Amino acid sequence: MIKYLIIEDEPLAFEELKRMVDKLRPEFQMSGWSQSVIQSVSLLKSQSFDLIFADVSLADGLCFDVFNKIPVDIPVIFTTAYDEYAIKAFKVNGIDYLLKPIEQDELEQAILRFERNNVKSASAEVLSAMEAQCGNCPRIRFMVKTGDSFFYVEAYNIAFFYSEDKYTYLHLFSGKRFVMDYSLDTIEGMLDRKLFYRTSRGCIVNIRAIEKCNRYFGGRLKLHCTPQLPAENLVSRGRVKTFLEWIDGIV
Repeated sequence: MIKYLIIEDEPLAFEELKRMVDKLRPEFQMSGWSQSVIQSVSLLKSQSFDLIFADVSLADGLCFDVFNKIPVDIPVIFTTAYDEYAIKAFKVNGIDYLLKPIEQDELEQAILRFERNNVKSASAEVLSAMEAQCGNCPRIRFMVKTGDSFFYVEAYNIAFFYSEDKYTYLHLFSGKRFVMDYSLDTIEGMLDRKLFYRTSRGCIVNIRAIEKCNRYFGGRLKLHCTPQLPAENLVSRGRVKTFLEWIDGIV
């Protein structure tokens, strides 16, 4: 889980930033909020964070005073109404510099930049080690495209793959989705069978997304997932036995 700190002395600005981060990355955890240089130094001494969102101008000085008092190697996304500090910002672990009022798509790109360069989850580290040891191991990430930009997403963070109107989609736990160049048949062979299951012709689901399943007429099972699947997803009678074995850890 990514833990982040917000350094912002304006309560309304803090609330709006937190609201946007919660919407874009509900799996991120806000672990601290400071409104001054003194508070920020205290929090950074007592807690560990993976990411900092920092306003430049604070009640008792500039946020740069924080980094002068306590050296940190944590990526920082600066949020400010002033454009004259941009060069200085990138000298203290700044990965982006957003001018207020902050646009949601600009914040999304800043977070993506952080995610591309800072894989922090223990699961990602484990899967990376697996990939290094075995070229035939399941895929740990997939490349996706948005506009003219390419980046990757970790398989662990994919809630499900599904097909709709002749397209194949990758759907993240964050709610974002991307069109894939692969068919579901091809993707199925790339995935870790302990993590993903082909529940139907049109869907492959991550076990982390399944909340429960209910008996359904015709000997089938109905899945209840978070995030919600784009259409009703039923496990066919012929797949029920192997699906329940998969749920039980028998692969």
